[in-house]
Amino acid sequence: MPKPRRGRSRLGRPAWLGRDDLRQRDLMSRSRRAVRWLQPGLVVKRWVLTSGLGLIILLLGVAIWADLQPIYWSLATIQWVLRNITTVLPRKVTGPLVLVIGALLIWLGQSRSFGTIQQALAPEKGTLLVDALAAQGRLNRGPSIVAIGGGTGLSTLLSGLKRYSSNLTAIVTVADDGGSSGVLRRELGVQPPGDIRNCLAALAREEPLLTRLFQYRFRAGSGLEGHSFGNLFLSALTAITGSLEAAITASSRVLAVQGQVVPATTADVRLWAELENGERIEGESRIGHAPSPIVRLGCIPERPPALPRAIEAIAHADLIVLGPGSLYTSLLPNLLVPELVAAIARSRAPRLYICNLMTQPGETDGLDVEGHLRAIEAQLASLGVEERLFTAVLAQEDLEDSPLVQRYRTQGAEPVACDARQLRRQGYTVMLAPLQGARPTATLRHDPRSLALAVMRFYRQHRGGAAA
Repeated sequence: MPKPRRGRSRLGRPAWLGRDDLRQRDLMSRSRRAVRWLQPGLVVKRWVLTSGLGLIILLLGVAIWADLQPIYWSLATIQWVLRNITTVLPRKVTGPLVLVIGALLIWLGQSRSFGTIQQALAPEKGTLLVDALAAQGRLNRGPSIVAIGGGTGLSTLLSGLKRYSSNLTAIVTVADDGGSSGVLRRELGVQPPGDIRNCLAALAREEPLLTRLFQYRFRAGSGLEGHSFGNLFLSALTAITGSLEAAITASSRVLAVQGQVVPATTADVRLWAELENGERIEGESRIGHAPSPIVRLGCIPERPPALPRAIEAIAHADLIVLGPGSLYTSLLPNLLVPELVAAIARSRAPRLYICNLMTQPGETDGLDVEGHLRAIEAQLASLGVEERLFTAVLAQEDLEDSPLVQRYRTQGAEPVACDARQLRRQGYTVMLAPLQGARPTATLRHDPRSLALAVMRFYRQHRGGAAA
């Protein structure tokens, strides 16, 4: 007797499965999906029941207004219909038949309604509406997280955190004066849009093609080469709406951004730095390649104002995160805004500093994690803030020597060392984690998933400790 064939048919199903088996599996799958609608947190059942109750009350109100006559008419009509039906079919047949017809109508109406909603909320093939609603419910219940920084580090963090919460606020530096952003800033007089564009793309929930368009960088063309479409888009919207804040709001709607992106200030900020050799240099692009260690950082105008939305987000934050990113050109410029610093100092939320994996030549040469923290505290002390705003630090576990690390060393970069024991003696909470991720990469950068997982673990530990 030949054995049943275990291959797959042209339809993609196992060849040994018959039609009855497939129908049974499909029925079981549909039943499981139906039962999942009963799970809590979908915020659907309560409103369906509320709508049904409202319909009953509405009909009752109409009946009372009409002196209860509609109720009498309805009962008389139902009685007449049932009397005539039961004269044709026996009661034992009529009852189940009416029940089946009613159930079919309910199933048809609900399935078509939910199908229409699924096309709007979960258009991707294979994504079930119940899964989309459950996921969105979890995101809506996620913690309010304020992430402060700039550059690729902030967008990397956001792209990982959006898996855990939709209550995200990115406060982004606007001190960039290099590359496409610098050209647009000089020629159009707009605030640099580059870091903001990266954050919007990281938080976007719209189709990937639209996000890729926003990040597209022109590689040729007189006047266009080097510019990204998103930078041009934001600059044009700024000119149309009159402010970068309004342009960000409009772009957020286009990209269906999960959370909000807020500039650190509306002022035209220009950075300056005093170096250890006594030299003073100006411009974010020059500070990133300082010929001597940086002693002090400042900006023109001296005390730029913060946006109210940023202050409000910090006031309602469950967690405040600084970094990762370039210390002097992406992180500290945000701490030059006194109102932001004051809002962070007032907040009771836990504050976490995320340190870089590698030092940056010309900016943080020779600095370990403690050196990065001292630079932050020195910056805050220049504003008159004596207390530590960031008492917890997240750093990379010791990186093993590899060809990739050696390649970075040839370029002047070193792994940022972390003496966790020394930092804990100084009162810091230190968390070490494999932030680079498990997969081999061509660069030594934070992995979005690994980074977000470590941040959420810190938040849960702090929340559990506070609850205890």
